[in-house]
Amino acid sequence: MHLKKRLTAVAAVLAMGTAVLYGSTFAAGDAEETGVPMTWGSEKETIYFWYSDEGMTNFINSAAVSFGEREGVRVIPVPTSEGEYLEAISQASAGDLQVPDAYLIGHDSLEKAYLAGLATQVQDLEGICNEANFPQAALSAVTYQGMRVAYPLCFETSALLYNETYLREWASQSATKELLESGEAQEDPGEDSSGIQVDETLLAQKTEEYFQSAVPATVDDILHIADTFDVPEGVEGVMKWDVSDIFYNYWIVGNYMIVGGDAGDDSSLINIANPETIQCLEVYKALNQFFSIESDKVDYETVMEDFCQGKLVFTIATTDAAARLARAKENGEIGFDYGIAVLPQVSGELKSRTMSVTTAVAVNSYSRNQALANRFAAYLAGECAGTLYDRTGKAPAKLGTEEDEPGLQIFRQAYGDSIPLPKMMETGNFWVQLESLFSKVWNGADVTALVQELAAQIQLQIDASR
Repeated sequence: MHLKKRLTAVAAVLAMGTAVLYGSTFAAGDAEETGVPMTWGSEKETIYFWYSDEGMTNFINSAAVSFGEREGVRVIPVPTSEGEYLEAISQASAGDLQVPDAYLIGHDSLEKAYLAGLATQVQDLEGICNEANFPQAALSAVTYQGMRVAYPLCFETSALLYNETYLREWASQSATKELLESGEAQEDPGEDSSGIQVDETLLAQKTEEYFQSAVPATVDDILHIADTFDVPEGVEGVMKWDVSDIFYNYWIVGNYMIVGGDAGDDSSLINIANPETIQCLEVYKALNQFFSIESDKVDYETVMEDFCQGKLVFTIATTDAAARLARAKENGEIGFDYGIAVLPQVSGELKSRTMSVTTAVAVNSYSRNQALANRFAAYLAGECAGTLYDRTGKAPAKLGTEEDEPGLQIFRQAYGDSIPLPKMMETGNFWVQLESLFSKVWNGADVTALVQELAAQIQLQIDASR
């Protein structure tokens, strides 16, 4: 889920106990759709597992069957509407039948779930919630007030996509220019179609040297390529991304704009208006001079289509791009080589850090069978993680999975160093406000004034909640 949709969903759960879509019953017809039989009258232990992402259906159904056969129990998947999802779980938990025993949830809603009694500290008898199995970002995402209150399942973060074919062309152009300037190559229109007389071995060596440095380490490296690349016909721009969505912008300030600490749950750890954040935003503001992107006319899907059509050299994408590009390449839908890299540092002195969202498996404290619910939750996040990507296209949080997918491993590298979306309810609207700030900065507004205004507003909200 992209952040705009997530923000809408989070806003819908701020007031627990409001309108409920599903109540406390799960129709028999729904059970038939999952392929898992109902259990009324059965002597087998039974748990109900709720989720709202239909893309997870195949994965969850398969896990429910295999776990049920191994344990001699029944797991009933319950597909549920995404709208007012947590309220629906709350209402069903108050009923007498089919209480949701465990469920999928975005980690940023875990504080709400825990305080409402809908999540509890996981038992983790299998001992999987540790750094041997998950990166620190995953463990931070499922931590609330020092407790693990869910199991990390999959993640979404951002990384840099680049057209490798174009970068090799830039490297060739740069190598040729260097050799001409040094006198090791001469312009000679009669020599060959390029009009350059040069030692081909030397040119190939220089080209490779330039290509090895072509993947940008800093924002300045991107600007250097933009300034020196005579782009091929059909290329509309060196770089374009969805500047309207905070998910694709947050890396600029992520290392310095502190909201709740790494676990995103400590209201005493707020540091928004600091010099480094302001410097990073000034860099972001200057990018509009190089990449004229209209924030009100850009969206992620259009940008991805442009990249796949070879119209861009660089873009910023979320984890879904790994499977999307691999599939397009295999089907012959893209005719160039591409690569995925972690996002560059803001500068030689200013670091970047991406944002991440972790989909987690929570165990309901109202469950009448928490031990079984914990075992199934751990089974999903642990043993089943190896099948998650093939069945859903989603990136498993567990380490050691999909090692033959290099693009996915780059996203995992970015995830490992990412800052999880905070889970504090006091700052629930922070991301909407920050997205607005980025839009204003992109369009030329005063950075310092905007950052100070945002910091004051968030502090006011935190003080009011105490």
